[in-house]
Amino acid sequence: MFFLSSQVLLATSEQRQHGLLENMHTSTSLTRKIFGKSFTTLFLECGIQIFLCASIQSLLYGLSLKLAKACKYLNEIRPFIPQLLDEFFKLVNEVENEDLAVTLETIVNKFGVEIVPYANSLCQNLAAAFWKCLGTTKASEEADDSGALAAARCLDSISTILESINGLPHIFVQIEPILLPIMQRMLTADGQDVFEEVLKIVSHMTFYAPTVSLDMWGLWPLIIEALGDWALDFFENILVPLDNYISRSTAHFLSCKDPDYQQSLWEVLSKIMSHSNMEDSDIEPAPKLIEVVFQNCKGQVDHWVEPYLNITIGRLRRAKKPYLKCLLMLVIADSLYYNASLTLGILHKLGVATDIFNLWFQMLQEVKMNGTLANFRRQHDKKVFCLGLTSLVGLPADQLPGEALAHVVTATLKLLDSYKNQIRAEEQIAAVHGINDFDSVEEDMDEEDFDKEVGDADEDWDKAYSLKLKKLAAEVEGYQSVDEDDETDDDYSEDEYIESPIDEVDPFIYFVETVEAVRGSDPARYQSLMRTLDFDYGTLTRGIYQYAEQRRLEI
Repeated sequence: MFFLSSQVLLATSEQRQHGLLENMHTSTSLTRKIFGKSFTTLFLECGIQIFLCASIQSLLYGLSLKLAKACKYLNEIRPFIPQLLDEFFKLVNEVENEDLAVTLETIVNKFGVEIVPYANSLCQNLAAAFWKCLGTTKASEEADDSGALAAARCLDSISTILESINGLPHIFVQIEPILLPIMQRMLTADGQDVFEEVLKIVSHMTFYAPTVSLDMWGLWPLIIEALGDWALDFFENILVPLDNYISRSTAHFLSCKDPDYQQSLWEVLSKIMSHSNMEDSDIEPAPKLIEVVFQNCKGQVDHWVEPYLNITIGRLRRAKKPYLKCLLMLVIADSLYYNASLTLGILHKLGVATDIFNLWFQMLQEVKMNGTLANFRRQHDKKVFCLGLTSLVGLPADQLPGEALAHVVTATLKLLDSYKNQIRAEEQIAAVHGINDFDSVEEDMDEEDFDKEVGDADEDWDKAYSLKLKKLAAEVEGYQSVDEDDETDDDYSEDEYIESPIDEVDPFIYFVETVEAVRGSDPARYQSLMRTLDFDYGTLTRGIYQYAEQRRLEI
């Protein structure tokens, strides 16, 4: 046995022999009394609880996180990781306790890559523990949530392991057969209590594995069936793995007809978007999924453009929430970028082209009190709309007359300028606060100092951290205060961890190249366009050209 701290509680072999495992909850209560906090809060904020049944059958837990940050005790543990994990799983196999899974999750988090060699066995043991906890829950006649909580924690720990090995795709291939039975069973109505946890595992498996296997594709019908039946509340969670299927295995999504993934997606999305009693907030992931199809299947789903535009426009007529209107307009912009000629023709066929563009330009004119756009606030929104509008610029005169072309170009210039200002604002925030990458602000903030500013509760930390980020944004370009807009700030936050083919497309360079293509193919049309631009828009055009050249050099 090795000693880590005077705060560590040791259980002697005599205690073990007299029923230590039967008195786990008593031991946990004692820990609460000693440290004055709940067990879970203790491990999250003040310590790592490590349960170790070593060769002399002792139980060890309670290591201060503050000391662990200095690695004083973590370094002592490192040589014993194999024995620690081995004995830990002996304990897991003997008792079902949520805190055990929490502890393992902490071990994985703190040791990171050092756990990689044991990822396979970790997942095997956690999968076995999950089935055991699930069996205990099903067999219990009383409504005891401890088994269900322990089962959910096992899945959370598996997700943590998958995140820790995300740079090693080949390991996912080895782990997939271990986790597949859990995913197959728990993506049905049987798994409603752990559906969110299972979806997270599916998301990791479809994103980090070298390819999306046929076995993983076999989960698609289960997810779609659940979404159409009882899992609408999980739609935002479902969005991530469905995006991964389409974006990372596009060829299979397009080519497979049994099952027909394209048809099944259309059926569930059309059902949700056309439902008259569905709240705006409930269907927000639906237009995001249509975006995924158009962006990843460019030139290969022409037959779906009209059906998807039809349900999008139908829902747009009934939408009340500004954010949903923006998402639905994004679908139209994506469709224009997918194929501007086809999309414009369909809008005319449906008799809505004028109404759609009037609404679009009206939304672009709406601004907040500080002068920033009231709609299309995210960088993603601005980029997609710039790409869609710019795609119209390249159409011939018989499809887009000169007057309409001038409106499209001025709207695009205004949006590009707003996009440029937002990019520069975030760069200034990064420079002022010494952040190399605004997205990595979390890594650059002083955790210890920040911890002192907030309370002990996780909720307090999350709220304070979110507020701090928003205050940083408010320091540049007069961004609106958090208190002034409490309806849509969260809605308009950027989607994290979403990759798309348009990531590689620079909207400023795309605009300049498109306008220059018009100059080359139809000089008279180009000259007519330039004459319609007033002095301000002429200046704006030159500024966008210069910025595009700057970005071209940076790329």
